[in-house]
Amino acid sequence: MVRTVGVEEELLLVDTESGEPRALSTAVLAVAERCSEGDSAFEPELHHQQLEFATEPRSDMRELAGEIRRRRTEAAESAARTGAAVVALGTAPLPVSPSIGEGERYSWLAEKFGQTVQEQLTCGCHVHVSVASDEEGVGVLDRVRTWLPVLLALSANSPFWQGRDTTYSSYRSTVWGRWPSAGPAEIFGSAERYHEEVQALIDTGVLRDEGMIYFDARLSHRYPTVEIRVADVCLDPADTVLLATLVRGLVETAAREWRAGDPPDPVGVGVLRMAAWQAGRSGLEGQLLHPRTMRPEPAADVVGALLAHVRSALEDSHDFASAEKALMDVLERGNGAQTQRELLARTGSLRDAVAECVSRTRG
Repeated sequence: MVRTVGVEEELLLVDTESGEPRALSTAVLAVAERCSEGDSAFEPELHHQQLEFATEPRSDMRELAGEIRRRRTEAAESAARTGAAVVALGTAPLPVSPSIGEGERYSWLAEKFGQTVQEQLTCGCHVHVSVASDEEGVGVLDRVRTWLPVLLALSANSPFWQGRDTTYSSYRSTVWGRWPSAGPAEIFGSAERYHEEVQALIDTGVLRDEGMIYFDARLSHRYPTVEIRVADVCLDPADTVLLATLVRGLVETAAREWRAGDPPDPVGVGVLRMAAWQAGRSGLEGQLLHPRTMRPEPAADVVGALLAHVRSALEDSHDFASAEKALMDVLERGNGAQTQRELLARTGSLRDAVAECVSRTRG
């Protein structure tokens, strides 16, 4: 049976004229609620300048693609009724003073983590893939960890911060890494060991609850899924579908390795942090650390290695041809970070670049 996939995307709310982020999530969510007759897929996020939606679990990638585009369109139409627009960017290119959302949870986060929370106006993409049990899920987590930086490089879509070029492809990943529980995790070996580690982190009192386990990949505490959390939100919805396809391929490949008794690659967390930093810094330009050797190689070669790694799983789900084509498209035109920089070079204005990204968000 083909595994189901669900996607969560975070979107920025921006002014239709200036391109600057606007704190309108409450109004936009109210419009979306009315338009959907109480069955809205949208939720508030940490800051008033963003909102989130989640797809239904899908086994057919074409259906997933249709729902992502539909939700982005619904978000755009709801935002338009408040005088705003939505844009799929990992960080806000133009200067912003983020405002924290309402609620006891967000107030606690602001009190506990101070400036870190204030500067967390970032938008990611989380991919959920179904697993049969926590044991299988942990077997997957232990075996996908070396490949996650490649997904970050593919999705990198946050080169600008407070009106300046950061020189990073994914500056979001650097900002997100300030959370004490964020980043790559160790090899757990069993579900029991995973849950013990999670509880130990919560027992420190630094984290509020299991929802603050911000590993790059984790067991979902709400669904029977593995949740891959490493990616920026993608500018082009087709790239989101590609990301989801590759993630499902990785999960299925890792599950097969776990069932066969193949051990995970014994790469330490420190080296994985280097791989993630390199992916966030250079994206698809320059070099990435190859997951097999943890040595630098051209990004295109490393991306090709990822596709080869999951080929059997993608062929079995009839996704290989479409994934191969989508991957070649990304390598040819560039990821979101490259697109944003090209738009700035062409228009000479971050405001105009954001306006073009608003249009591209809907595909």
